[in-house]
Amino acid sequence: MSSPVLVCALRGIDAFRALGAALKGWTQGRARLSPGDSLPQALMALTPEVTFRQAILFFTEADLVTGKARFCCLYYPQVQEGESWRCRAESLFSYLQAGAQVLCTVLLIKPGLWSRRLPRILRDLHLEKFSVVGMKHLDLAAASASAILPSGVQQDPAALEAHCAYLTSGTALVLCLQRPNAVKKLLDLLGPEDPQLAQTLDPRLWRAQYGTSTVQNGFYGSKSYAMAVRDVKLFFPEGLCCAQCQDEEV
Repeated sequence: MSSPVLVCALRGIDAFRALGAALKGWTQGRARLSPGDSLPQALMALTPEVTFRQAILFFTEADLVTGKARFCCLYYPQVQEGESWRCRAESLFSYLQAGAQVLCTVLLIKPGLWSRRLPRILRDLHLEKFSVVGMKHLDLAAASASAILPSGVQQDPAALEAHCAYLTSGTALVLCLQRPNAVKKLLDLLGPEDPQLAQTLDPRLWRAQYGTSTVQNGFYGSKSYAMAVRDVKLFFPEGLCCAQCQDEEV
């Protein structure tokens, strides 16, 4: 009888590329082992279709339910404790069949930039397959300006004052954007907070093109999905023009 195997169902952003890179490093490490050492063999599915076919061989629908189901009563108060919550559980089989989930994120174009560059920015967003589902220009209050700053800036009084002074110096434009994997895609387009670092990494990054300093770096983008939900509620309390966005919850 052969030795047992470990079968894992993994989930993550850009999962096939990330896992492939990890296994490649594992294989390269095998070459550096001494003859008496060994590493386990590893195989991975290469496409969503193969993943689905292999997953149903080893797992049941009940096995592949996300942890969110355990907390569904927090998000769906109409579901009473003890009531069958499985109808609202999120099965990974369903995700495999449905494909990439369309998400929302928030882009804030800082004062002084959007009035000069908006047509080009909107064109580039269109080329990157973003849909604009919310847009408004507003004069930020100090509290709202502080809320979108990184924690490191918030803990530095001088930096906090400089950022808030700039963000409240004029009218900003806030966009709610929608596309699959919207949060990460937008962050990838913006690049690092420091425009000089962005310029070094890739001159095509938006902060490399439009930013002049870590304070006047052109843009704010939601750093995570949870922060995107918070930002939508902060800047669009009246709602959005897309019904799908209205249902998003952390």
